[in-house]
Amino acid sequence: MHKGRVVFGAMDEVVFGRHAAEAVVEQLDRLGAGRAFLMVSGTLNRETSEIGTIRDAMGARCVGTFDRMPAHTPRAAVIAAANQAREAGADLIVTVGGGSITDGAKAVQLCLANDVSTVEGIDGIRTRGGEEPPLKSPAVRQISVPTTIAGGEFSHIAGVTDERTHVKQMLRHGLTIPRATILDPWLSVHTPEWLFLSTGIRAVDHCVEGICAREAHPWADAQAMKGLSMLTQGLTRVKADGNDIEARLDCQIGTWLSMAPLSGGVPMGASHGIGYVLGGGFNVPHGYTSCVMLPAVMRWNRSANAERQARVAEAMGHPGKDAGDVLDAFIRGLGMPRSLRDVQVGSEHFDEIAEQAMRTPWVPRNPRKIDGPAQVREILMLAA
Repeated sequence: MHKGRVVFGAMDEVVFGRHAAEAVVEQLDRLGAGRAFLMVSGTLNRETSEIGTIRDAMGARCVGTFDRMPAHTPRAAVIAAANQAREAGADLIVTVGGGSITDGAKAVQLCLANDVSTVEGIDGIRTRGGEEPPLKSPAVRQISVPTTIAGGEFSHIAGVTDERTHVKQMLRHGLTIPRATILDPWLSVHTPEWLFLSTGIRAVDHCVEGICAREAHPWADAQAMKGLSMLTQGLTRVKADGNDIEARLDCQIGTWLSMAPLSGGVPMGASHGIGYVLGGGFNVPHGYTSCVMLPAVMRWNRSANAERQARVAEAMGHPGKDAGDVLDAFIRGLGMPRSLRDVQVGSEHFDEIAEQAMRTPWVPRNPRKIDGPAQVREILMLAA
């Protein structure tokens, strides 16, 4: 018998198929925000007119802009943004950019609420052993306009990298999920092809590991299956024509659906867990971690969940085929990296990666039980 718990979370709404500038202003009006702080992509801010258009639409309600968030959300950048937002007296954070910026704003919310103003202070607000410390709830919330499609804008979880150890750590609070997410497909045209497509595979990874989990249930399955189908078709169309706006919106909506397993209490598995380590410790873009690891994890897990994997192949339009092979071919067809060698991670690092992966939230929840680093190393060898 199925059992579980679906948490619908503190997001008010999702707006899709609208231009960001007008949709952001509507959100400021709805929320009564008078001092909105922008956290945005540096490339969009400096090399396009998009951020300027949004800032102009916001008018005097924009009290500052932070555009220096590197990949993997390092602590120092989080603190710099938090201190700037605090000094500006922000009452809302508006993010426009990729997942590192979205996660950065979630972390900023917790820094503002809990008086964290130093890099070391983040130790007091991060999770340990999967448990949140006692935290004051954020009063300054965020709305997000994503330009990539990894899905963090639909989650209350943030990954922040400790530069001292090169380990990505989790921050989590129910109110850090954006109050609204705005899906603007026109804005995503500026996202480099490799980044849009690879973060799309990250969303595929959410669907696949959600469908294949031991704790999978019908509510999450229905959305993950539809999301996987939309992503498979949409990413193929975007690869063929980067100006296909409808395909881009399909990918964005597919990403939204891909987050249902997580909000439904369904854990991710070894692809996500190993990906945390590759991102934080080896600077592999988080979309690329899924490109490299997901087929290998599926092949290693097949003995434990072949029936669930068959659903993945079906949703991707290849019923009866091996899901690991289908994913491998699909990722290759998008021109994405397919091995650890492709992302400059050599076998001399496998022992270190395996040890760290065992300490992530997801490797212990993998559908085929992983008892220790030696089994993680087996998966890494499959991805070598």
